[in-house]
Amino acid sequence: MNKLTYCFASVLFLFGSFVMAQEEAEKEERKPGHTNQSKFRQMYQEFSTPNTYRSASGAPGPDYYQQQADYKMDIELDDKNAKLYGEETITYHNNSPDNLEFLWVQLDQNVRAKDSKSPLRNGGGVNLAYQAGTFTNTFMSDGFEGGFNIDWVKDASGNNLSFTVNQTMMRINIPQPLKAGEKMSFSIKWWYNINDRPNDGGRSGYEFYPGDGNRDYTIAQFFPRMAHYSDNEGWQNHQFWGNGEFALPFGDYEVNITVPADHIVDATGVLQNRKEVYSKDMLKRYEQAKKSYDKPVIIVTQEEATAKESSFSEKKKTWRFKTEAGIPVRDFAFASSRKYIMDAQAVKMGNRDVMAVSLYPKEGNPLWEEYSTKAVVQTLQTYSKFTFDYPYNKAISVSAKNIGMEYPMICFNFGRPNPDGTVSDRTKYGMISVIIHEVGHNYFPMIVNSDERQWGWMDEGLDTFMQYLTEQEFGENFPEAVAPNDKYPSRRGEPSKIVPYMAGEQDFIAPIMSNPENVYQLGANAYGKPATALNILRETVMGRELFDHAFKTYAQRWMFKHPSPEDFFRTMEDASAVDLDWFWRSWFYTTDYVDIGVKDIKKYYVSDKPTKRMQEYMAARNLTEADLPPLVYLAEEGSEDYSEDLKGKAPSETSQSLKEFLMDNMSEEERANVEEPKYFYEITFDKPGGIPMPLIVEYTYADGSKENVTYPPEVWRKNDKEVKKLISSQKELVGIVVDPKLETADIDTTNNSWPKEEQKSDFDQFKEKVKG
Repeated sequence: MNKLTYCFASVLFLFGSFVMAQEEAEKEERKPGHTNQSKFRQMYQEFSTPNTYRSASGAPGPDYYQQQADYKMDIELDDKNAKLYGEETITYHNNSPDNLEFLWVQLDQNVRAKDSKSPLRNGGGVNLAYQAGTFTNTFMSDGFEGGFNIDWVKDASGNNLSFTVNQTMMRINIPQPLKAGEKMSFSIKWWYNINDRPNDGGRSGYEFYPGDGNRDYTIAQFFPRMAHYSDNEGWQNHQFWGNGEFALPFGDYEVNITVPADHIVDATGVLQNRKEVYSKDMLKRYEQAKKSYDKPVIIVTQEEATAKESSFSEKKKTWRFKTEAGIPVRDFAFASSRKYIMDAQAVKMGNRDVMAVSLYPKEGNPLWEEYSTKAVVQTLQTYSKFTFDYPYNKAISVSAKNIGMEYPMICFNFGRPNPDGTVSDRTKYGMISVIIHEVGHNYFPMIVNSDERQWGWMDEGLDTFMQYLTEQEFGENFPEAVAPNDKYPSRRGEPSKIVPYMAGEQDFIAPIMSNPENVYQLGANAYGKPATALNILRETVMGRELFDHAFKTYAQRWMFKHPSPEDFFRTMEDASAVDLDWFWRSWFYTTDYVDIGVKDIKKYYVSDKPTKRMQEYMAARNLTEADLPPLVYLAEEGSEDYSEDLKGKAPSETSQSLKEFLMDNMSEEERANVEEPKYFYEITFDKPGGIPMPLIVEYTYADGSKENVTYPPEVWRKNDKEVKKLISSQKELVGIVVDPKLETADIDTTNNSWPKEEQKSDFDQFKEKVKG
């Protein structure tokens, strides 16, 4: 449709639109007033007021602050009895403007204590079926005796400090308030029984191998950790019930881990005594790995790991780790086992090298040796491209049965071959995807440090979105990992994948802006839906260039800081000049869904005679044709104004005066491009769904040509239910499809086409499936 075509259309419907509006207004009874319910209203009511801590642009304000907690720890792993002992000194820096009357410490292991309220928080009756281990632990045992045993809490002078434990939180009752700008040190001695993670559950613990009697330990949330204190939350001391993850301050760590001498250990931070704990062969291979940028180097071979499985050394070794000065860390985790095979590869990251590392038992091969470190490398490269260069010295992927869990520089990931060594596609892609996801968490929330306890989507959703981008690049860079001529089969991210959730029963759906403990389907709510929303935002609403710049701006603004949801929403708008309040409100604050379709289509012909409705309008105002400027009129096909002699006529054939009128108001260049429309259609698009989205339409004409038009989401700003569009064309319109590429997560495509496509019954679809 060229410029003149739309010029014709605007003149032709100028009076018609006014007439209809006036008539409808006269017919309606006067309605009561109402508040602004438009999805496009600004989000002043939902957003907190900007202040000197957090600016209206979404950037940290001039008075932004954050607390710091530094740790020195001595840890001992009792492999024989599966116990962990620790003594730690915490130095807490009060950088806030507030005087703190007490300090809160997290005791996350208490979620497994005998008196834990966590197992009692949910309702539920009899399940359809139970796994054997779950049934045994639930109905045939006294349960696991977990939870912290606190021996003492002392100040820097060795004096006892009183404390109060409330489930998974411990209040340190300090003698006098910790004033703004001051710091204090205190120590805690503790121990606990390590849980059998695959059978007892949990985010960390050990896995037991009955074939050789060994365990591997993936240990996290293992020490009393300072709670987060911020300008917008105060103390984040919401209990750890199991779903809502963690809110933690940044700090420095020095951790000494004592384990059996035949164990291999890796952890958060830089290993300080590599020469003491590595064998000569390991040291030599590690040096080779530091220069290997194209493939991993095996540092501990499968043969070496297998040989140690029967050793069970009574001696001990201490592995010493320390975080790098000036590079903050929010948490600490480690892995330890004599079963570990180890490989590593160097990755160029700006002007420094990062080590991509994998630890896995022989039960993980051949899958882990083939793909784990490759997935780590791809994650660092893709995430850094869209955010910032990875700042830490390494990223470790550890094989762990039935879990995916993340910590700074180290993560625990599922995915094992069958006992005979065969690997299904489901297992392969599942393992690669979970490694990408968990390594990616180094960026969100380990560095862009959001409050996971309150806003699960801020790390899981953003990370799942980035996971989707990384998986697609992994498939391009490692084509041997995917089916020929196919792309990586991402489970989340594409709009169509979230449709079943958004079309589900509303009683079991919560807004994204919900606490993780209060949603029914956490995976879809905190992972899938926000990831899909961001993908749609990038591909369909904003475009890649605007989105990528804004997303990187957010990541770099809040690198090593603590963003809130508003900081993300505001930054995305601030860095793109795209008003997205309608998008955040619809996708994140409601359980609305997308459903846009074609409701009606009417065909019109040009006439030089006023239609009946126009005549009625003129009569009501004592107007004659002489009182009006040169006009042409559109007569609806099949109406009383329509006659066969109108069919197919162009405007110049029925109203020469209109053409002259237009010619008199055009430049010479515009006159040269005159093209008279021959067909006029009024199309009504409706929106049964609550989410406004760009109206993406594919028009098909009689000559087989197609035209794609994307109307901005603002097309719905004045009428949230339906919108009419006038199409004027040289060619006959024969087909319309809304959202032809399924870009918007439309939950019902049966209303997306004109002529309406015949829908096959469930039985017919079943017959085709069986036949196929």
